[in-house]
Amino acid sequence: MQYRKDKYGNPLSILGYGCMRFTTRNGKIDLEKTEQEIMEAYHSGVNYFDTAYAYPGSEAALGTIVERNRIRDRINIATKLPQYLISNASMLDKYFNEELERLRTDHVDYYLMHHMTDYLQWERLKKVGIIDWINEKKEKGVIRNIGFSYHGNSEMFIRILDDYPWDFAQVQYNYLDENTQAGRAGVEHARDAGIPIVIMEPLRGGKLVNLLPEKAKDLIRNNQRGYSPAEWGLRWLYDQEAVTVVLSGMNSLEMVKENCRVASEAEANSFDDDDRELIRSVVDEIKAHEKVGCTGCRYCMPCPRGIDIPGIFNAYNRMYTESKFDGRFQYAQTVALRKDAAFATACVRCGKCESHCPQSIPIREKLVEADKALRPLPYKIGINAVRAFMFRKTKEKNEPMIIRQEDKDADKKVNH
Repeated sequence: MQYRKDKYGNPLSILGYGCMRFTTRNGKIDLEKTEQEIMEAYHSGVNYFDTAYAYPGSEAALGTIVERNRIRDRINIATKLPQYLISNASMLDKYFNEELERLRTDHVDYYLMHHMTDYLQWERLKKVGIIDWINEKKEKGVIRNIGFSYHGNSEMFIRILDDYPWDFAQVQYNYLDENTQAGRAGVEHARDAGIPIVIMEPLRGGKLVNLLPEKAKDLIRNNQRGYSPAEWGLRWLYDQEAVTVVLSGMNSLEMVKENCRVASEAEANSFDDDDRELIRSVVDEIKAHEKVGCTGCRYCMPCPRGIDIPGIFNAYNRMYTESKFDGRFQYAQTVALRKDAAFATACVRCGKCESHCPQSIPIREKLVEADKALRPLPYKIGINAVRAFMFRKTKEKNEPMIIRQEDKDADKKVNH
């Protein structure tokens, strides 16, 4: 196993154990099987285990396994505050203490604000006293490192990252998301700021293994390296010095052993031109199934109406390269659930975006098409309900509800 250092020089295994996908039987975690897999990883050198309040049964299972194998002081546990449920200061201790009890521990090594998508969420937490709370917990040693996990675009990620002296951050990042979510821009900004980055979804939940087009599989199969699709995805990440830990949701002994082998061999800056060309070719094969030839260059931005054109097209394309659910879920995370989300129906057809597009995409036409696919009526209703919950008032501050009238008006418009 190889290790990279956190902000304070502590060694972290470059492979982290993602605890969201433990095997279940009859609706419950198979504790015996999970224990074998966790201990195999531990004995292979994995020292970073990532769970969350919202992962059903995960914290309790991890806590039980760690306690009965007496390895608590030899590993790092990362878990997450369900920030989306926090409406007042008293709830911070409520959830944190419950997590300590589940994990059977008196401290958390790496604690994250879970599933941030917008700067407003961090602003709301600050208004309920999160910074004083963090300072108190760190002074007592019950939280050793503070960070946040993020799903959104790179601009918002950088804004949150720069607003507070974080110890680390966790982002979705893989060779297909190089220019979406926090993306390479966000990962490298964190590196320049001295903030370690933990990677989630390195293989898009297995989609970069199981759902690759046949031509992409052939490219990998015929490559002289002999790497599997999973190994290519992991090595692409390990090649980057900005990456500290890569999480894998391992749920078989074979997967644990294989991923530990890769993590013992892969080194930063080891890719050559042929390796990078292979990845580009695989990405091209995936993108051949897309609806819009958007490269995510963002030359079309900023839109005068605030529409995230590349974000919408990325989600629209994902509906056809993966599944309709995946595309719409991506759209909700990166576009629709931002404070200042501007839906495609806000377009005034000024054409500024098209004049700057290197791909000569008929953006105005494609936005209408994408919006119809991404926001059928049930999704519009669901998105509005979630926005109302996310941007609700707190008990401490009489904040206005953040649902803009122009968004309501835009939804009533007939698509052009």
